[in-house]
Amino acid sequence: MKFTALVTVIPDKDEEEAIKIAKEAGAGSVTIMHGKNIGLEEKKVFFGLTLEENVSVLLFIMPRRVSMKVMKAIRESFDLDNPENSGLAFTIPLSHVAGLDTQELHQFEHSIRHML
Repeated sequence: MKFTALVTVIPDKDEEEAIKIAKEAGAGSVTIMHGKNIGLEEKKVFFGLTLEENVSVLLFIMPRRVSMKVMKAIRESFDLDNPENSGLAFTIPLSHVAGLDTQELHQFEHSIRHML
């Protein structure tokens, strides 16, 4: 089975909704990291302080066949193709993976069988 890492960067407020959508589309477990997004143009607030957008970085490891379905669900739900919306999703092919939960692997196998 070939695996892919799906990385999604979204505003903190959308974190739980994105995880829900990803799981409904076939994703398994997720690693969540928090950060700040600073665009090309700094946003000034008062007293010269800069407003930075807090974001969540969601990292999913899943079979390649499942990853595109999950990415499509997130992409459409958060309208990531619209430049007005903040958010980003991309995949990275993985050549070696260790430490995946065997129960999750069985769930992926079951999902892929139903996709075929």
